[in-house]
Amino acid sequence: MAEKILLVDDEPHILRALQRLLRLGLQDAQLQPYALEAFTDPAEALRRARSVPYALVVSDYRMPQMTGVDFLKSLRELQPDCARVILSGYADLNGLMAAINDVGIMRFIAKPWNDHELLCGLSQILRLRELALENQRLADLVREQQGKLSAQEVELRRLERLEPGLTKVNWGPDGSFLLEDPGEVQL
Repeated sequence: MAEKILLVDDEPHILRALQRLLRLGLQDAQLQPYALEAFTDPAEALRRARSVPYALVVSDYRMPQMTGVDFLKSLRELQPDCARVILSGYADLNGLMAAINDVGIMRFIAKPWNDHELLCGLSQILRLRELALENQRLADLVREQQGKLSAQEVELRRLERLEPGLTKVNWGPDGSFLLEDPGEVQL
């Protein structure tokens, strides 16, 4: 199954341009194209990220609903292993520092972008993510062999990477488990 990339920008023409470019120029290690999902509403993208794992997210910095930093901060809580990139036409040094320090973005890309540089940068980020995940898997295996981590904990981590939120259970006041967050309104 192809890994997914999440694109979030309040401008539909930017999303179409990114989709067109990434479909043509970005492939995974098996030379397969990534599955792309695009959203103009960051809240909608977050709802989707509760159930769909992403390898990478490219988010606009300035959006009317919420800033890219706020969006990526929320996404990081849902999917800590998802690589994060900010795309912006504004050079806001304080915002960029917040994105690096608070959200752990891997790259800031200026609009308008150079196609070749964007593709090379995203490809590099995705390869670094793959290496980090493999290192984490191997470190967990060593911890398990040393008795510092149980086989159950290793499996829970693996499942959480595959299906975000799967290992987190919301318990009701009566001891039952809740399928949805009671504070979340379904439309």
